[in-house]
Amino acid sequence: MTAIVVDKLTKRFGDLTAVDCISFEIKEGEIFGLLGPNGAGKTTTISMLSTLLEPTSGRALVNGIDISKDQDGVRKSIGIVFQDQSLDEELTAWENMDFHGRLYRIPKATREERIDEMLRLVELEDRKDSLVKTYSGGMRRRLEIARGLLHEPAVLFLDEPTLGLDPQTRNHLWEYILTLNRNKGITIILTTHYMDEADRLCDRVAIIDRGRIVAMDTPANLKSMVGEDVVTVLSPDSKRIAEEITAPWIVGAEQYDGQVTIRLRSAEDHLLELLSLIGRDGYTIASISIRKPTLEDVFLHYTGREMRQEEAGAADRMRMMMPRRN
Repeated sequence: MTAIVVDKLTKRFGDLTAVDCISFEIKEGEIFGLLGPNGAGKTTTISMLSTLLEPTSGRALVNGIDISKDQDGVRKSIGIVFQDQSLDEELTAWENMDFHGRLYRIPKATREERIDEMLRLVELEDRKDSLVKTYSGGMRRRLEIARGLLHEPAVLFLDEPTLGLDPQTRNHLWEYILTLNRNKGITIILTTHYMDEADRLCDRVAIIDRGRIVAMDTPANLKSMVGEDVVTVLSPDSKRIAEEITAPWIVGAEQYDGQVTIRLRSAEDHLLELLSLIGRDGYTIASISIRKPTLEDVFLHYTGREMRQEEAGAADRMRMMMPRRN
């Protein structure tokens, strides 16, 4: 079964095209990642699918419901964890959950039972009566995930759920996300610019750049597309190396930030030949490393620039907290 269908979805803000005619489908129970730097259009896409922004053109169905024709129906069937915190710090965890449940008109007995279940799931039952302002960043994210699940949505949107968290807390949250998916069968749409996050969590990944999907597949298949091995050479001559180096076993070379990334087959067999080629032409080598390809290499391959956190573009500054339109 298909949980989400996106067909030529587009969003413009004046002369800026934030999302440019994207199409994809997400299966029920799938963890689907939108991977890209800030300003790429990830949050704008999530905002349209969750009815917080109206598309300029195109069509999308969430749980079979048209996002433009039945916004209330979509909202009842989804949960959202915002990029920016949306908890009330002056309320306790229980009170935040209870308020959310009342908004969704969950009957009292059912609401209280679900609150207990969700707080146990994210290991916050012992702190349910503590004010949110006393929580750490990781605890707040866990509470937001619990709140987003309270009304038992079929689809959960996670917009940069681990942004700004330390590595240990990020790993802890990853385990919760995987548990939710396995135990409850929830379809999860995750936006991130962390490659390790997408690689570990997602069944499929769509790489989005400047509003367009430039590649989409499983993480393993995407990585296999860019070649078997990656050699990175740090050199003041990186641009010339990328332009001039050639051999039958070299798949491709890209230059950025004073280094050249060379994709080649069987690096262990050709590394000495590669060094010989670079040295023969008199290029200076500051350092050299070899590794297997990553999703960052995939992004570099398809976009010609490094994946990194960049200053948010105008489109992604339109936060998901903006007023809903009916």
